[in-house]
Amino acid sequence: MAGVLDALASYVTNMLTEMAKEEVAMLIGVSDGIRDLSIKLGDLKNFLADADRRNITDDSVQGWVGELKRAMYLATDIVDLCQLKAMEQRPSKNMGCLNPLLFCMRNPLHSHDIGTRIKALNKELDSICERGNKFKFAKLEVYQDMKMTRSLAEVLLERSGIVGEKIEEDTRALVEVLTSEEGSDKTGRHMVVAIIGVGGIGKTTLGKKVFNDEAIKGKFTKKIWLSITQDFTDVELLSTTITAAGGDQPGGGGTRDRALLVDALKNAIEDKKFFLVLDDMWGADAWNKLLMTPFGYGGPGSRVLITTRSEIVARNMKAAHCHHVDKLGREDAWSLLKNQVLTTEENGHEVDVLKEIGLQIVEKCDGLPLAIKVMGGLLCSKEKSRFAWEDVLNDDIWSVSPMSDELNYAIYLSYKDLPSCLKQCFLHFSLKPKKFVLSVREIVSMWICEGLLQGGSTSLEEEGKRNYKELILRNIIEIDPSFPSQLICNMHDVIRSFAQFMARDETLVAHNGVTARENLKSSNFLRLSIETKGVGTDEFEWIYLREQKLLRSLILNGNLKSQPGDSLTMFPSLRLLHIDSANIAALVESMYQLKHLRYLALKRTDISRLPENIYEMKFLQHISLEGCESFLKLPDSIIKLQGLRYLDMDDTRVSSIPRGFRALTNLSALCGFPAYTDGDWCSLEELGSLSHLNELSLESLENVSSALLAAKARVNAKKQLIYLGLRCGGRVGDGLVQGEVSDSEKKIIEAVFDVLCPQPCIEHIKIKGYFGRRLPGLMACTAMVPLEGLKILALEHLPCCTQLPDGLCRLPYLEWIKVEGAPVIKSVGLEFVQHHNQLHAP
Repeated sequence: MAGVLDALASYVTNMLTEMAKEEVAMLIGVSDGIRDLSIKLGDLKNFLADADRRNITDDSVQGWVGELKRAMYLATDIVDLCQLKAMEQRPSKNMGCLNPLLFCMRNPLHSHDIGTRIKALNKELDSICERGNKFKFAKLEVYQDMKMTRSLAEVLLERSGIVGEKIEEDTRALVEVLTSEEGSDKTGRHMVVAIIGVGGIGKTTLGKKVFNDEAIKGKFTKKIWLSITQDFTDVELLSTTITAAGGDQPGGGGTRDRALLVDALKNAIEDKKFFLVLDDMWGADAWNKLLMTPFGYGGPGSRVLITTRSEIVARNMKAAHCHHVDKLGREDAWSLLKNQVLTTEENGHEVDVLKEIGLQIVEKCDGLPLAIKVMGGLLCSKEKSRFAWEDVLNDDIWSVSPMSDELNYAIYLSYKDLPSCLKQCFLHFSLKPKKFVLSVREIVSMWICEGLLQGGSTSLEEEGKRNYKELILRNIIEIDPSFPSQLICNMHDVIRSFAQFMARDETLVAHNGVTARENLKSSNFLRLSIETKGVGTDEFEWIYLREQKLLRSLILNGNLKSQPGDSLTMFPSLRLLHIDSANIAALVESMYQLKHLRYLALKRTDISRLPENIYEMKFLQHISLEGCESFLKLPDSIIKLQGLRYLDMDDTRVSSIPRGFRALTNLSALCGFPAYTDGDWCSLEELGSLSHLNELSLESLENVSSALLAAKARVNAKKQLIYLGLRCGGRVGDGLVQGEVSDSEKKIIEAVFDVLCPQPCIEHIKIKGYFGRRLPGLMACTAMVPLEGLKILALEHLPCCTQLPDGLCRLPYLEWIKVEGAPVIKSVGLEFVQHHNQLHAP
C-alpha cells in the first residue's frame, strides 16, 4: 500500500526535518540520529510506488512492505511521544516562544529517551533497507491526479445506473411475472421469484427498478425491502422486518423473544397483499426457517423477489421463476460507460469519438456493470483524449494472471490511479461495518485522527469532504438511498473485498466473533473492525484482544464480554477507538492512559461518565457519546482539551456543561449542547467565542428564559456554520404538547428562536419540538431570502404552528424538506405546492 507508506514517510520526514532545523545539534547522539532517519525515509520514498505494485502478487514483497509500515508507525509514535512530553512540561508564558519540541529535546532525560528510540529505529530501518535491496525496486513516477470538475449533484442526476433496452426489457418481464395472478404456492397466498447472477452484475439495480415500478406500486398493499446479511440473527431480522412492514414492536421495542416478534410480524402482514424483496441472499434459512411462516398469513397474490448469486438458494426457496441476469451487450456496456464519463450535454461528441477505445475497455470488464461504472469513474479523472484512454486500455495490469479471487482488474486500475491520500481514505473506509451508519463528518474525522489527510491551503475537514466526494464520483463508494438528505455511503461487496485484500497485512474486518477469534490467534493487526451485534455469537470476549498490542484503530459493534482486570492499557499506540452498542463501563477508568488517542466514540454504550483526568489525553480531537442514555455529566477537565474539534452529546442525559467551555475554540462540530440557566448566567454564553463551528445543535431551549440570554450564543456571527439544529425537549411528544403551555411561554420561545438566526451560508436547518404559535423569524418570508444557500429543511413536532414557511420558491438550492408532527397546519400555499415538485419531500 504505497499510499499509506508514502504518506507516513512524508509525514515523519517533514516532522524530523523541522526538528533538525532547530538548535539540537548540541545534543549528543540526537541530531545525528534525526538526520540519518530523515535521509533513510527520503531514500525509501522513491521506491514505494513499485513496492505497492508488486505487493499485489508477490508474497515476499508483501512481508517486506508490512515490516516497513510498522517501522513507519513506530516513527510516528516517537514523534508523538516527543510532542506529548513537551506539552506535559510546557514552559511558562514568560519563557517566550520557545519551541515545545526544542524544549523537550533540551531536557537531558527526554533527549536520552528519544535518542535511544531513534537509534533503535535507525537500526531496524537499516535491516529493512538491506533486505529490500534484493527486490531491486524501480523508481516510478509519482502520480499527479487531475481534479474532477463535476459537481456531485450533477453526477447523481446523470448516473442513473445501468442503462439500455436490456434492463428495461428485464424489468418489464419481471413486473409481468410478479403481477400475474398465476404461480402462487400451494396456499395460493404467495410466489417466490429469483434474480440470479454473479457479484457486480446488477442484480440489486434490477431489483430496485422492479420495486419502484408503477405497476408494482398499484398492485400491492405493502412493499418491503430487506437487505439480508450473511450473519443475521432471528431477533434482528424479525425486528427490522416488523419496522419495514409498518408494524408495532412488541412491548415498545427491545424484546428478544422470538415468538413475540413472529406474532407481531404476523399481525403486521395478515391478510395484506405484500411485495417483499430479499436482497443479497446467501442462503435459504432467512426465508425457510424464519420469515416464511409469518408471511404465510399475507393476502392472496403476495410476491417475494430475491436476489442471489446462487441458483441453489433459489431452488431451496422453491422459486417459481428464475431470472438470470446476463452480462451487458457491447452497446449497453458502452452506454453505461459513456453515462459515467459525460460531464455536460455539450461534450457528448467529444466522448463519442472515443467509442472504439471505449468498447475495448468495456470488453475487458466482461460485461459487468460494476466494473464498467468503476472504469467510468476512473476515466472521469482523465483527459478525454485518445492517448489518455489508450493508456488505460493498455495498462499492464490487464495481463496479470492469475489474479486473486478477491481482486478485480477494473477496481485495481481505479485504485492504482488514486492519489496516495485517496488510497488511504478508500482502504480505511472498508473498515466501516456494513451495518454502521456513519455521517460524512464522522468518516472524515476518522481520517483526520488517523493522520490520512495532509491539509494545506484548506482545513483538514474540507480536504476530507473533497476526498469523500471524489470517492463517490469515482464510483468507489455509493450513496445509500435510505438517507436522501445526507451523503451516507456504503461500499459494494466486491469493492469491499478488494479493499480488505489490499490491506490484509495490517487489517482484520470480521462480521462475527468466531472469525475474529480464529484470526486473532495467529496474527497481530494494526486495525481491527469486529461486528457482533445481530450475529449468531452476539458477544465478543475482550480476552482475545490482549495480544493485539500494535493496534492503532479498533472498531467494535456489539456486546463485549470483559473480565476483572481487562483494560485499554494493552493498546499503547491506539489512535482511534469506536465502540457501539456494548457494555464497556468497566473500561472507562483506564481510558486516560491512551496517550496517542485522537478519536473516541462510545455510541449507545452503558457508560455514565468519562475519566476525570481526561485532560491527560492531550491529542484527543473527536468525542462522540451519541445515544449513551446513562451518560450524565462531562468532566470539568474537558475544557483543557485544546485540540478538541468534535463533541457529540446527542441523546444523552447531559443537562449541564463545565464553566469555561468557551476555551474549546477549535471546536468545529458540537451536537447536543444543553441550554440551561443559573441565575443570570446561561450556558449559551459559552458558545459566543466558538467562531469555527460549522455544525451546531442545541437542546432544551425551553430552559432559556429570554431572547437576551439566547443572543449571547452569537449564532448569527458564526460565518462557517452550515448545520444548525434547534430543539426543545420535554414539552412536546409525537407532535402534541405535553401539559399546558401558557401564552407567555409561547412568546418567550418565539423570541428565543428568533435570535438564533444563522448566517446566509447555512445549508441544513432542523427544528424539533418548537411550541411557538408562529414560525421562528428565520422562517418568515422576509428572512428566507438571506438563507439562499439552504439545501435541507426539517421541521418536526411543531404542535402549535398553523402555517408552513413562506418564501421557499426563492431558495434556489433547496433540495429536501421534511414536515412531521404538525397537526394544526391549516393550509399549504400554492407557492409551496409549486416548489414541492422540485424537492425531495416525504
